[in-house]
Amino acid sequence: MASGEITLREIQSQPEVWRNCLRTLDGVDLAALVGDRDPQNYEWLFVGCGTSYYLAQAAAATFTSLLGYSTGAIPARAVPASEVLLFPAIAAPIEQKAVFPVLISRSGHTSEVLQVAEVFRQRGMEFLAITCDGNELAQLTPRTLKLPVVEDSTVMTSSFTSMLMALQYIAARFAKQDVFVEALRSLPSSLEGLLEIYTPQVKEFARRSFEDVSFLGQGPLYPIASEASLKVMESSSSYAQFFHTLEFRHGPKSIVSESVLVGALLSETGYAEESAVLLEMKELGACTLAIANKITPEVRRSADLAIELALPIPELARLVVYLVWGQLLGSYIGLQKGLNPDLPRHLSRVVTLAG
Repeated sequence: MASGEITLREIQSQPEVWRNCLRTLDGVDLAALVGDRDPQNYEWLFVGCGTSYYLAQAAAATFTSLLGYSTGAIPARAVPASEVLLFPAIAAPIEQKAVFPVLISRSGHTSEVLQVAEVFRQRGMEFLAITCDGNELAQLTPRTLKLPVVEDSTVMTSSFTSMLMALQYIAARFAKQDVFVEALRSLPSSLEGLLEIYTPQVKEFARRSFEDVSFLGQGPLYPIASEASLKVMESSSSYAQFFHTLEFRHGPKSIVSESVLVGALLSETGYAEESAVLLEMKELGACTLAIANKITPEVRRSADLAIELALPIPELARLVVYLVWGQLLGSYIGLQKGLNPDLPRHLSRVVTLAG
């Protein structure tokens, strides 16, 4: 099997995986699973490790944004599993009784997530597990959402996007936003068309040599930028960072040179301010990548690669599509460096701790 074949196949197969997950979600009794944990009465606390932590951040942003203060919902939060274990008084204070944890693990076998599950069980707190493989995590709670995602690669690709889509689906159901659910249903077909257009461009772009990669994003796109950076690190053993877009001016831009890639995930909400940062980095000599739903002519002329999504759906519903290009870029940079993205250095599919 050729290097990177598994990972690239799983990235490219996401449209069909999403369709399967949406069918599964349509068949789940959400009222029985989480209906008594209404975000108006409970703080949803999303917990994960690594990629799953960035997923948790994006899910929390979605719940907070879709439900909003106007409905009386409690803002959602995201914390790494390690924070709950090491600093519980900060991450999950026991005096907050009305908390509904959501534990995220592709494998259901991640040691720190399982330890957090035991912490919550000892406190007598019910929690939701979202997983693809099931395993021990699914056995610890009857509130388990197991998605039909079979992923053989070490790095998380379709599992991330599918679990995020599932949590967005749940948020939209609580918010009674059927339009948002229909927007999620449109994503598989939309991504198929985008992959056909932009996969060859990303592959060619990855032939360049980068000493440093920085992904930028604001609001709900910040955790997506974080995950895109992680995909580049994992798949290509490259040095990659992530920042809030406007924060990049406050010190980090000192790294900019022609061998540095600055990739910006541009929102509609902050497009003018965010694109100004990308244009400034280009003027300073950076190689730039712009990903946006609609790209203005000025940004298109300036960017070394511009990916325009052109999806007529709510901004929050596009999060998973923004990520795909970071997944592809990481794999193609890894292949360009002679590495095998299917077998990243020093990594295993599941992080388990002895004892």
